[in-house]
Amino acid sequence: MSKVTTGATMSLDGYISGPGESGFDLLFQWYGNGDVEIPSASPDVPPIRLSAASAGLIKPEWENTGALIVGRYLYDMTHAWGGRHPMDVPTVVVTHRRPDDRPEDDENFVFVTDGIEAAVAKARELAGDRNVGVNGGQMARQCLEAGLLDEVGIELVPVLLGGGKTLFGELGATPVQFEGPVTVVEGNGVTHLRYRVRNAG
Repeated sequence: MSKVTTGATMSLDGYISGPGESGFDLLFQWYGNGDVEIPSASPDVPPIRLSAASAGLIKPEWENTGALIVGRYLYDMTHAWGGRHPMDVPTVVVTHRRPDDRPEDDENFVFVTDGIEAAVAKARELAGDRNVGVNGGQMARQCLEAGLLDEVGIELVPVLLGGGKTLFGELGATPVQFEGPVTVVEGNGVTHLRYRVRNAG
């Protein structure tokens, strides 16, 4: 059965972005420090170049992802990735109101206005037998609190940001336990960790 997963690149002090949306250049150095190129479907996002170890994990994970869930904030911040998400899959955007310039859903973006459960159901429908990826922050928090999350991936990088945004935002239902790590991969400048949500499914 397909999984609902979330993940993010994280600093050693637990942040997926620094204060004021800073620190991305430090967090994502591992996206360009290797010899294996992974193409991007976005006209605004260049291909990434990973170490062989990182690519051996990330490439099949991306290939096994059939749809994504993001919040309206990220959609707006990236300017809709120029029209297509870099992973080349349909993206479900959770929002209170759909953008005026997108009156209809299409093969690139679907807008859901009635909550995270509806967003996950729609993303599962779009993904078929492949997995659903959920953006970190508020979307990940809502999925975890609703019992809809199966797996968490952390790309841990050797940097301290001192503050910012965490993977699960202001999580209300704590503590939460995970099983694992079920996967540990040492890449170049990054350690990849995968955990199962305990009692998921």
